[in-house]
Amino acid sequence: MPPSSLIPRSRPLPPVLQEIPGIWRAHELAPVKARSTGHGALDALLPGGGWPIGALTELIPLIEGIGEVAVLQMALKRLCDEKRHVVFVHPPYIPYAPALLSAGLLLPRVLWVDAAHDEDAHWAAEQTLREGAAGAVLLWSHAVADRPLRRLQLAAEAGQSLAFIYRPVVTLDSSSPAALRIVLRPAPAALGVEVLKARGGRGGAVFLPVHAHV
Repeated sequence: MPPSSLIPRSRPLPPVLQEIPGIWRAHELAPVKARSTGHGALDALLPGGGWPIGALTELIPLIEGIGEVAVLQMALKRLCDEKRHVVFVHPPYIPYAPALLSAGLLLPRVLWVDAAHDEDAHWAAEQTLREGAAGAVLLWSHAVADRPLRRLQLAAEAGQSLAFIYRPVVTLDSSSPAALRIVLRPAPAALGVEVLKARGGRGGAVFLPVHAHV
């Protein structure tokens, strides 16, 4: 590629290029701030050694109830211990208080936002992330378009929080602007975690002995 075709690092990308999925800026490849997942094998696959802070993580469980929230349990517990809030937005089921307590999540630190529509859920998650008022935001959504996810990514960057979005299997056929994209598969006495996309990570798959308290 001739030098004249390169975009200088100090110059912002043209608006047209900013909208193209898969275009990463230099600062996006810089060292990633992260919080350990609590699973050494998974941390080894992820940029920064854990769940990225200030970036969107997309989780796609192949079926419900396989430990898709429990995989976050250790990181969420540490946030609660640090007196940070964890926010559940539009989950498919009402959070069960005894299970949260069993997982070590302090109830005064757990907030539940019940939104009537997917658009309302995205708005609530985006505002919470942008304010940086929570340590982590977990959003369940059926959104397919890039734009709502890009807005979440920008909000996570602004608030420097952990941002997770759960999406259905059908979205695997769509591109995603999320910094980290993971598929969760059921396995005997374990949870299969496959890293499909990780900016600055090496990808791969691990099996975790996750107990589905939450």
